[in-house]
Amino acid sequence: MRGGRAPAVLLGGGATLLLSFLWMPALLPVASRVLLLPRALLSMASGSPPSQPSPASGSGYVPGSVSAAFVTCPNEKVAKEIARAVVEKRLAACVNLIPQITSIYEWKGKIEEDSEVLMMIKTQSSLVPALTDFVRSVHPYEVAEVIALPVEQGNSPYLRWVRQVTESVSDSGTALP
Repeated sequence: MRGGRAPAVLLGGGATLLLSFLWMPALLPVASRVLLLPRALLSMASGSPPSQPSPASGSGYVPGSVSAAFVTCPNEKVAKEIARAVVEKRLAACVNLIPQITSIYEWKGKIEEDSEVLMMIKTQSSLVPALTDFVRSVHPYEVAEVIALPVEQGNSPYLRWVRQVTESVSDSGTALP
């Protein structure tokens, strides 16, 4: 997305594909296991009432306390620089880079199509505002896409690790550059 486009209007290709599965009722059981998305969102798509969140039995994990944030970047170099910085600043425990997604979006009255890299960032939900501020401060786009979804459930040791790695930032309140 050249010249500073706004990917926040429509999701990047990988995120669009990822989220489009939520609206396909036949795939909801698969999507909920694979994507670990909130029950409330899945129940909205299936038409059933949302269940009350509760800590997973014995895991100590509080549903929604970890989030997966998505950011699109114009190329791998920019994505790697941002990924390394957010991990070094402990704004994220892990960042996955998904190359060669195609984003189709409207920008300044024109339909655009670009190849991008999708970042999937795992962090504490309480750090999403600081993560967003940091990404906006270093991202080359005029309007950077930064969206986050709370993680309802998953592998308890992994979710504890995400919290441990980012805990000092969350406690100190010094997450910004």
